[in-house]
Amino acid sequence: MIEKINDLLRRVEEFKPKAAADIEEFRIKVLGKKGELTALMEEFKAVAPEMKRELGQQLNRLKTRALERVNELKAQAARQPENTGSIGDMTRPGSNDAPGTRHPISLVRNEIVSIFSRLGYTVAEGPEIEDDWHVFSALNFPPEHPARDMQDTFFIEKNPDILLRTHTSSIQVRTMEKQQPPIRVICPGRVFRNEAISARAHCIFHQIEGLYIDEHVSFADLKQSILYFAKECFGENARIRLRPSYFPFTEPSAEVDVSCNLCGGKGCNVCKGTGWLEIMGCGMVDPNVLEASGIDSRKYSGFAFGMGVERIAMLKFGVKDLRLYFENDIRFLQQFESVL
Repeated sequence: MIEKINDLLRRVEEFKPKAAADIEEFRIKVLGKKGELTALMEEFKAVAPEMKRELGQQLNRLKTRALERVNELKAQAARQPENTGSIGDMTRPGSNDAPGTRHPISLVRNEIVSIFSRLGYTVAEGPEIEDDWHVFSALNFPPEHPARDMQDTFFIEKNPDILLRTHTSSIQVRTMEKQQPPIRVICPGRVFRNEAISARAHCIFHQIEGLYIDEHVSFADLKQSILYFAKECFGENARIRLRPSYFPFTEPSAEVDVSCNLCGGKGCNVCKGTGWLEIMGCGMVDPNVLEASGIDSRKYSGFAFGMGVERIAMLKFGVKDLRLYFENDIRFLQQFESVL
């Protein structure tokens, strides 16, 4: 009987299936109810008592190894599909899977970056988790400014303040700290503010800010750059107007409106009958901001501007609900296939 056990164990170890079906056939032949192992078990009943301990252990090892061998062969077959000698039915129709498309926010971001790159701007990036210095203090925000309150900012730690950046102006500060003028950068990125989510507001959105610092930079340079952007983005007939405003990091500051590209400036429900749409804020960099980053404000001047990418996308594509940009509904995204 020992010879029968050793012979079966040898055949288990040496078995090499040619197809997946051979494995199941082998399992039934060895481990099935009428298999060779079952026959040995029946023969084991007639063995002399003094031999039962040794033969019982060998039978158990045989059964365990046979199960392991079958499972190993099945795993190998699963990793290496059976080669049927055919590459499939060539008459079957092709796959109808819909191709992907770029997100509208990515499309607008890339367009804005491309426009300013033609003016010599390079892309600068920075971390989304920032400190108080780069988000507020270096940008001339006074300690009592409301943007420092918990209602507007997501704070991660206090004393010292660590927070999610509320604007990409922090990238401008990091650029000024590392690089001396001339500086001409565009700063795209995702920003966070503690606001209620609605059709016109979201706690996450995207900004693109620009910074130009050099000798003899004037407000006229700023106006001409923004006019060039408006015509490239909204069409050759686009016009702009600048309204006085206030930002802690620029002086003088202005809000920029562009003529409504839907009604041609005649007035519609989108522009609320005014013929104008607000697109960004801008201004001349405050000397305090230059000095905080180690740049001589008596020698250099510059301008900065910032816009919301979602805002520009709403104007270009007529999408009036900001939440659609974050839901990843394939039906919404497929509408922008033709924009590629």
